[in-house]
Amino acid sequence: MTKIRLNDTTLRDGSHAVRHQYTTAQVRKVVRALDDAGVEMLEVTHGDGLGGSTFNYGFSRVNELDLIEAAVDEATYAKIGALLLPGVGTVHDLKEAKARGAEVVRIATHCSEADVSIQHFQAARELGFETGGFLMLSHRLTPSELAKQARIMVDAGCQCVFVVDSSGYLIMEDAGDRVKAVVEEIGGDAEVGFHGHQNLSFGVANSLLAVRNGATQIDGTLYGLGAGAGNAPLEVLATVFDRLGIDIGNVDVTALQNAAEDVLRPMVDRLPMMDRGSIVQGQMGVYNSFLFHAERASERYGVPAQDILREIGRRGYVGGQEDMLIDVAVELQKQQAAATS
Repeated sequence: MTKIRLNDTTLRDGSHAVRHQYTTAQVRKVVRALDDAGVEMLEVTHGDGLGGSTFNYGFSRVNELDLIEAAVDEATYAKIGALLLPGVGTVHDLKEAKARGAEVVRIATHCSEADVSIQHFQAARELGFETGGFLMLSHRLTPSELAKQARIMVDAGCQCVFVVDSSGYLIMEDAGDRVKAVVEEIGGDAEVGFHGHQNLSFGVANSLLAVRNGATQIDGTLYGLGAGAGNAPLEVLATVFDRLGIDIGNVDVTALQNAAEDVLRPMVDRLPMMDRGSIVQGQMGVYNSFLFHAERASERYGVPAQDILREIGRRGYVGGQEDMLIDVAVELQKQQAAATS
């Protein structure tokens, strides 16, 4: 039976849920618990990747490179990874992350823009990183179109391409068919992974279907911490896979359950949930990191957050366009005022 590697992104995607305010002590505590539980790869950066601590995306409490260094110092088994979005992070950031001890880097692009990752994969391989590729908002392309984008990443040096359900939009065969198409295109040359979200409650089910269609790496977070309604909960993934006899290597399921409940849960004031806003994100295929931005715009302009999310879903906005939510909120405010005048 093929072994499945469970990757943890609590300290990267989970950063969205805590508004990028992790402390060094919290990172060390989470890394220690995950490392003890036998998780092989832990991703640590700002929620929007290396270089993401900006006015547009939200500032980190602690420099992400310092968090990476602390994670590397704490881990005795797991590899520490980082995420990079071309245009947000740079090759210089890759070099800095490598100098701090990161061993894995995953390059993330919109699903139709894999070509912008080529130089970053080439640089990452030259630096000695294990490489992964994120095709974000994967629902925006058909399975065959997505597979062609995966090929671009692999030819550039990517060792595992992830079908990324950035809005929790995919439902069962939507996910399985995309993974299958990517496996058929790049299988033998690279691995295929899956990254699911819980907006419509299919993150775990989709991850299982991904495995059954050939994925060998699956992402999750402790307690499902993450953008939107959160990620597929890592402790649930491990429990389900173990119960079904899927090989997850040295992962200690009980230790992972304890890490979620006893270590992470006390750190978090607000857990992601399938509330109205995040459900609308899944319904409309809206990038999950937009949720807090929509909520802030809602408070400022008096327009319901779910209306903002529906409108940007209709317009097809993608990651990196967070500032455009303000324009939408202003337009909706004007429409609302005209309707009541």
